[in-house]
Amino acid sequence: MKRITQWIGLLAIMMLAACSKVPAGNVGIKFNLYGSDKGVQLQELPPGRYWIGWNEELYTFPTYTQTKVWSREQREDESLTFGTIEGLTVNADVGITYHVDPSKVTKLFQTYRKGVDEITDLYLRNMVRDALVRQASNMGVESVYGKGKAQLIQSVEEEVRKEVAGIGLVVEKVYWVGKLNLPENVVNSINAKIQATQMAEQRKNEVAQAQAEAQKVEAEAQGQANARLALAEAEAKAISLRGEALRNNPGVAELNAIEKWDGKLPVYQLAGSTPFLNLPASK
Repeated sequence: MKRITQWIGLLAIMMLAACSKVPAGNVGIKFNLYGSDKGVQLQELPPGRYWIGWNEELYTFPTYTQTKVWSREQREDESLTFGTIEGLTVNADVGITYHVDPSKVTKLFQTYRKGVDEITDLYLRNMVRDALVRQASNMGVESVYGKGKAQLIQSVEEEVRKEVAGIGLVVEKVYWVGKLNLPENVVNSINAKIQATQMAEQRKNEVAQAQAEAQKVEAEAQGQANARLALAEAEAKAISLRGEALRNNPGVAELNAIEKWDGKLPVYQLAGSTPFLNLPASK
């Protein structure tokens, strides 16, 4: 009886050892190694524990977002190199985020017969590199290093996304990591040109500002001159109208003088003269 118990325990251990687990957030694929049904079993396995026979292997594919960076700082340099239209070599650290489509895991494995890490490090990296080479081959180094940098990586992202969509990979983002690496003399030349352009633009803005200020001063002076002219014209017109009114009404002047007289006679006056009275001359 004891021996039977030992055998049962040993069998249980063997069975447990023959079981493999598909972790949460993963999809499993069984692969038959030998026989007439050799190859991938056309069924995705959800998270759980499965019996794996001596003729089978289990591959798991994570369905959550994966992040990979190919950089120079890895133990082995994994950065990507591409060329511009001038033939200059550019080196860059590039990152990618993606996830596996759970409904296409079988097709993904049938296409590459590799796990997700191998697919990422080999096939996906080559796709990104080749897309960079194609997209940058028609761009100048100044564009790649400057305003065209964002458009370049966006074009690479779109190309890679289309290429892998049918086989079960969903590319979320392809992005630069840090700055692009160019020969030092090229970087210095580009920076010098950018600085010269910025200085020229600054001078242009300064000239435009000076012209604007001069025009403002001129406009203010012209406005003041116009105001003085208008005032002088108004005063001249008023004087003219007043003179004409006095000529047409001579008695108005005497009336105004009378209204302003305080009733006192002047201390000195000519003989026979009386204020405001025009006496007729004697005959």
